[in-house]
Amino acid sequence: MTESETPGTPVTFPPGFLWGAATSAYQIEGAVREDGRTPSIWDTFSHTPGKTADGEHGDIAVDHYHRYRDDVALMAELGLGAYRFSVSWPRVQPTGRGPAVQRGLDFYRRLVDELLAHGIKPAVTLYHWDLPQELEDAGGWPERDTAYRFAEYAQIVGEALGDRVEHWMTLNEPWCSAFLGYASGVHAPGRTDPAASLKAAHHLNLAHGLGTTALRSVMPARNSVAVSLNSSVVRPFSPDPSDLAAVRKIDDLANGVFHGPMLHGAYPETLYAATELITDWSHVQDGDLAAIKQPLDALGLNYYTPALVSAADPHASGARADGHGSSSFSPWPGADDVAFHQTPGERTEMGWTVDPTGLHDLIMRYTREAPGLPLYITENGAAYDDKPDSDGRVHDPERIAYLHGHLSAVRRAISDGADVRGYYLWSLMDNFEWAYGYGKRFGAIHVDYATLARTPKSSAHWYARAARSGTLPPVNLAELPPLAATD
Repeated sequence: MTESETPGTPVTFPPGFLWGAATSAYQIEGAVREDGRTPSIWDTFSHTPGKTADGEHGDIAVDHYHRYRDDVALMAELGLGAYRFSVSWPRVQPTGRGPAVQRGLDFYRRLVDELLAHGIKPAVTLYHWDLPQELEDAGGWPERDTAYRFAEYAQIVGEALGDRVEHWMTLNEPWCSAFLGYASGVHAPGRTDPAASLKAAHHLNLAHGLGTTALRSVMPARNSVAVSLNSSVVRPFSPDPSDLAAVRKIDDLANGVFHGPMLHGAYPETLYAATELITDWSHVQDGDLAAIKQPLDALGLNYYTPALVSAADPHASGARADGHGSSSFSPWPGADDVAFHQTPGERTEMGWTVDPTGLHDLIMRYTREAPGLPLYITENGAAYDDKPDSDGRVHDPERIAYLHGHLSAVRRAISDGADVRGYYLWSLMDNFEWAYGYGKRFGAIHVDYATLARTPKSSAHWYARAARSGTLPPVNLAELPPLAATD
């Protein structure tokens, strides 16, 4: 039994472990028409009737663009050691081509300076799904040229911020960009073309490789370049060989399609076989795999819930229970013979099962997959129906239990030999949750969407104590004195 499993034993993290929180540009910034910013695919998608809950969009979001100083002050009060944010591509390079708009870059310069002044390490994600609309109009990620445009953009941002930002991620969850954006259509740009989604996956991989090279050409050697993957923990419904084959197919589409070329310089042969009726993979050109397989300084892992799959019953019908939104088009090209099942256990507001063992399994898998490569948990968190009480305080004991369980799983993985250097809570604050609009609250800080006032929830106080002490407080921690809300 390890430290984190012993009843009553405090769960303590190694010295230097990084305690952070994460957000993304379109979900929090607002100011979509200010300082030269032009539409991204998410602006277009969210303003298209029927694409998001109640037609909600990120035009204002939580107005972080104007309130960033107050938000950074709250981070400091919570004792955060790091803040992972994304840069809005159309704010920096509105058409996805050509020189930067300095007013856009200046926002991120100010944000970085504010973070550093409060002793918080900035961690930059270059791409968190907000492709400039003009690049989508030219074909988007299924077009090879988009990868080269990304490399130019990466160089622009690296030159502007690389002297002060040491932690960099090229892409966030390219699986969502490729397969929810171009196969099932539940994310921007809303296309439903399986062949295009596989091309998009490859060109996202190529963008990562070219972007990594571009960053390193303009930044100090001390800086760390990584990528954040939402790799799935895929489990079989039964030990039947047909269910194990289903696991192999989904694992290739969820994981191998990205970590294969990024870490090993090759796509899985079983992926080629499973998708041969959709594409001949001729979009993979000579030299691409070498360009993609750039040495990484770290790997970011995003985790929320495991997947449970089996061979499909050809006579069964009903909604696909993969947790990735409602669409009659699948985000799993070539896997129509696979069925997804609801895993048992407590669920979050997203309908996702709470299962910390999946996070431990994921960490240990990549400890084996990429030995010697430091790992960061770049997203982990849960949505609950958080509401202020009569005193204006927001109690979220379910989230505290969720964080305690998942952070304990991280500590257990460290005890088992994994080199996990830090954890970024998703999310710093409630925000625009993509196609779900504002109905799903992942934040440790509550946002009143009418007034935009920020109020740290119970989980924020709990996480603050963990960050300051390096030890997980008990789940039933008595309420700490509340931090003041900010208007």
